[in-house]
Amino acid sequence: MAISTVPSVKRRFPVLQMGCAGCAVSVENKIKSLEGVNYAAVNFANATVTLEYQPDKIDLAAIQQAVRSIGYDLMVEDEAQPDRLETMHREKYSALKRKSIWALLLALPVVVIGMFFMQMPHAGLVMWLFTTPVVFWLGREFFINGWKQLGQRSANMDTLVALSTGTAYLFSLFNLLFPQFWERRGVEAHLYFEAAAVIIAFILLGRLLEEKAKGNTSSALKKLMGLQPKRVTVLRNGDELSEIPVGELVAGDLVVVKPGEKIAVDGTVISGESFVDESMLSGEPMAVRKEPGERVYAGTINQKGSFRFRADKVGKETLLAQIIQRVEDAQGSKAPVQKLVDKIAGIFVPVVIAVALLSAVVWLLSGNENGLTHALLSFVTVLVIACPCALGLATPTAIMVGVGKGAEKGILIKDAESLELSHKVNAVVLDKTGTVTEGKPQVTDELWLDETVKPLLASLEQQSEHPLAEAIAEHLSGEPPKAVTGFRSITGKGVSGLYGGETYLAGSRKLLSENGIPVPVGLEEKAERWSRSAKTVIWFSDSRKVLALLAISDKIKPSSANAVTQLRAMGVELYMLTGDNLNTAGAVAQQAGIGHFQAEMLPHEKSEFVKQLQQQGKVVAMVGDGINDSTALAQADVSIAMGRGSDIAMDVAKMTIVSSDLIKIPQAIRLSRQTVMTIRQNLFWAFVYNLIGIPVAAGILYPFNGFLLNPMIAGAAMALSSVSVVGNSLRLKWKR
Repeated sequence: MAISTVPSVKRRFPVLQMGCAGCAVSVENKIKSLEGVNYAAVNFANATVTLEYQPDKIDLAAIQQAVRSIGYDLMVEDEAQPDRLETMHREKYSALKRKSIWALLLALPVVVIGMFFMQMPHAGLVMWLFTTPVVFWLGREFFINGWKQLGQRSANMDTLVALSTGTAYLFSLFNLLFPQFWERRGVEAHLYFEAAAVIIAFILLGRLLEEKAKGNTSSALKKLMGLQPKRVTVLRNGDELSEIPVGELVAGDLVVVKPGEKIAVDGTVISGESFVDESMLSGEPMAVRKEPGERVYAGTINQKGSFRFRADKVGKETLLAQIIQRVEDAQGSKAPVQKLVDKIAGIFVPVVIAVALLSAVVWLLSGNENGLTHALLSFVTVLVIACPCALGLATPTAIMVGVGKGAEKGILIKDAESLELSHKVNAVVLDKTGTVTEGKPQVTDELWLDETVKPLLASLEQQSEHPLAEAIAEHLSGEPPKAVTGFRSITGKGVSGLYGGETYLAGSRKLLSENGIPVPVGLEEKAERWSRSAKTVIWFSDSRKVLALLAISDKIKPSSANAVTQLRAMGVELYMLTGDNLNTAGAVAQQAGIGHFQAEMLPHEKSEFVKQLQQQGKVVAMVGDGINDSTALAQADVSIAMGRGSDIAMDVAKMTIVSSDLIKIPQAIRLSRQTVMTIRQNLFWAFVYNLIGIPVAAGILYPFNGFLLNPMIAGAAMALSSVSVVGNSLRLKWKR
């Protein structure tokens, strides 16, 4: 066999019309069966398929056609516009919301009549009229998906829903139209319309919650992509300026950056200087000074100056593009919780059908004079009592209560997976800036040798664009302005200005030394103490003596140390990662009580650190607030964003702490542990109910005591199992 010399292509595409994890398995298996496809992995959580194929053996059109042949669709790249995908998700969510509301409204009167008013005239007819649209209009997707699964020789929750509701509906309709069939045999013709209507209403509600959670990935990636400007000004043909789409940029182009603009690609500054906000990379609030020879990165924001830089990396090579790629890869690797339920149902459904058929056959062959009657009754009773309502509600109801309780505490949880996984967390990785600390440089200490010069320092610093100067200007914002002239920025050292014929200096110790300003020993010692506490010291003087000394730092949040103590008591290891320097990181870690920390880390290094912990067998929660944390957030098993941070971090993360208070992290883990315990209890009782109920419904007790379960009692037992599951979930509300 000839070996292909054409390199394989690895791509990711959206998949449409998937309703459950079983659908994802069907699509994946179909694509894998195609010649020329080396690899395929369908992710139901974000409705995408990652595939690797050989273009000389198969093309995208053939793969798309194969997917369409089993009832789904694949959006190839030309069609897969982010805006269109987002619109389709909104439309699907709105349609599901309408269906859920209508199903609940129509099911309610059916339940009320079935429980309290069965003796009223035409009760059965009214129930039939209300149930029919629920089953065949609002619940038609369950039957369609169940049929698709049958075509693939598999079964899932949709199969169980379709089979149980369809049987309950058809059996009830038969009893409504031909009650004399049973009455002649001494059996009352019961109706089970409420079972069919309620099952579909509840399952639709669960699907609605699931669809809402699935909409986060695309919006997060869209915002990340939005960090890069669409157009850019370049210098070509000598000194001719022209504005071109960013996609037309090539390595080597000279790019002009004006004040306030976003930087389009990675490159090196050629001329000019400015401060650039690189918080999306470093997480640090202080802007970085850029001079000729300095590196600049796509997505970062220029401040007041302007400069020109040479484009070094464009397109998918930029650091921003790599962040986007890592977020996609890490998110795409996660499997949804619902897949486990579908796997269970895949085994459960064939067993239930087999038991129902077996019980019917045994009754037919039993020789009993009412063999046919008992066969039909046992078949229907088994299917009714094995209804997936309790199984289907076990996880969603606990999740709903858990999410609601979290919201009350200011913990926004985006999906069931993170809430379930959080109980296993044994390692928490914390970003420093904005997570452990406030995330904003502030004047923390000051020593004034002359109080009257405060307005002069305020006016001087107001003219500077340096972040430290902004912190001082904000601190002294109440001082009356002074007409400071001759302002000069001294690179890497500070600023100077004139007032009343006197020169004033504000900046580093080195600036004072170069200007011959003597520094008293006491002030030198105080500055040294501040520096050891990871504070930046600013000196202020006139041309003869020191006038003031100020320390600036990013304060640790009041609750951080308490949160760390609580997490340790819960058996959780803590790590702090930061793009800041080693001294600052060490001081903050010591104040917060964090034993492990890493400094001067880039975004991909944070992600690698999380991956290393996972390889050691740890379940990792990442807590951050910046775009620079997004790759690590996506890589982590549980991702938690601080609510006052960037929109990107909040979109990528599965949990958001609204108040940005670190004390909410141990609360979130405790909530997860309580919720998971409730889910396990619900699933236990749902399965125990089925393990006992199904054999009894099949007639296992009949040979011993003549007991045969009435379908009406089976319906009541089914309802009771659902009520017990919901009731157990509601207990979560009152747990501390």
